[in-house]
Amino acid sequence: MPDHDPGPICALEYRYGRNEVRALFSREARLRRALLVEAALAESEAEAGMIPREAANAIGEAARGGRVLLARVDELESELKHDVMALTRALAEKSGAGAGWVHYGATSNDITDTVLGLELQASVGVLRTDLTDLARALAALARTHRATPELGRTHGQAAVPLSFGYKMAVAAAEVLRQRRRLDQLLPRIAVGKMSGAVGTGAGFGREAERVERRVMAILGLDADEAPTQIVGRDRIAEFTNLLALVAGTAERLSTEVRNLQRTEIAEASEWFDETRQVGSSTMAQKRNPMLSENVTSLARVVRALALPPLESIALWHERDLTNSAAERIVVPHAVILTDDLLRKLVDVFTHLVVDPGRMARNLSEFGGSAMAEGLMLALTQKGLPRNEAHDLLRRLTRDFGAGDSLAERAKASPEVAKWISGAELGPLVDPDRYVKAAAEKTDRVLQQLDPQLTP
Repeated sequence: MPDHDPGPICALEYRYGRNEVRALFSREARLRRALLVEAALAESEAEAGMIPREAANAIGEAARGGRVLLARVDELESELKHDVMALTRALAEKSGAGAGWVHYGATSNDITDTVLGLELQASVGVLRTDLTDLARALAALARTHRATPELGRTHGQAAVPLSFGYKMAVAAAEVLRQRRRLDQLLPRIAVGKMSGAVGTGAGFGREAERVERRVMAILGLDADEAPTQIVGRDRIAEFTNLLALVAGTAERLSTEVRNLQRTEIAEASEWFDETRQVGSSTMAQKRNPMLSENVTSLARVVRALALPPLESIALWHERDLTNSAAERIVVPHAVILTDDLLRKLVDVFTHLVVDPGRMARNLSEFGGSAMAEGLMLALTQKGLPRNEAHDLLRRLTRDFGAGDSLAERAKASPEVAKWISGAELGPLVDPDRYVKAAAEKTDRVLQQLDPQLTP
């Protein structure tokens, strides 16, 4: 076995994720947040008359002054086998007159869970921006292509016409729903605790409520209203499951791009840098939807990460440690990967290459059979029972590979002629009527979404 550091092994360290988001979860960032929590604790206790003012000042200066080093915390943890005790001893070493009052009345999870609340709060800010940017990119496409005709597809088969803009408006609305869920979730996860060993606050005496309330006010968090030794893990599970929902939306959108970029459809595609980018090591013609495929892959990982926090809700009594390792892995990975895949989708839809000509050709293919519904409804309005009209159109749209258009077949049909004249027929099989309806619906959707598109 090599006796040297083999270097990074997790793909998050060198392939996926943005530096600024990874930095939210760095060990240094976590240490600094923990020190801020300890400083807030000392300050609140001094205000309540529980510890000397000079002790709180000394603790605050040491905590915020960069005196406590990660290397020293690691050294102490290697001896003590306890991360928070290592932190508090390292802080006490630098706190002078405050050394004897560091961490007074608190338990380890008062610190670590409050730090987690700060991390989740920061994460929501990042993800909210991502979702806003994605919704804006989709809305811009919806506006541009509000009346661009496209063949609708259900079950992978030709359905009725819509506009590409409406497809994008639907996507923008879904993304904004996810952002709204994130906003609604924030108050439930931006929480901490400062209530001692089993959550009752007994160690803080009569000032327990005041101390906890003040600590959270200093840090910009709310207090868990009824913790045990830890903040309720349903909160973490809700967050990671919301990220799984976001990943579901992301995969839906990336799959749509992948399908539209298929050679036989070719209606929209990821932008491809023809001067430098390579699609295949052997097939020089390839222009693959690489980003969308990567989003699909990462979305599956994010959804898989939702399971451990669900299982971590069921801890023994007032707490055990079975959630700890899982959360240390799951929360940073889930946030970093969700941000990564959302930024990639923003890139995809900001630079999406749309081919209206190909959309029009695909819509007219198979003789315009996509307007079968419109003709069926017109026949029903004329007096032919709907079931009979449906059966008639089912027969008229068989075997369109033969080449006749729906208009030609309908015009040649005596059954159709009984109800609809040749002069009336043309507009009934013209997809423009459906596309116009889609454009108007797109306008209505965008009118509702526009106020939500600000950061």
